[in-house]
Amino acid sequence: MSHATFSISGMSCGHCVKAVDKALAAVAGVTKAEVAIGTATVEFDDARTSASAIGAAIDDAGYQVTGQR
Repeated sequence: MSHATFSISGMSCGHCVKAVDKALAAVAGVTKAEVAIGTATVEFDDARTSASAIGAAIDDAGYQVTGQR
């Protein structure tokens, strides 16, 4: 298992948190996601997905990943 924390811009409310959480839940290999306004900490199976694919899912949900650690 791998972990990544993403900084996300464009989030301002609980709806945004739910939208990002839903987008992460749809990524095969994501096993846990903790989403708050402006951040998402994700645990994932790196044999099934990657941090870049997770970032792309966040972007596709309408938000912008501004950093990752």
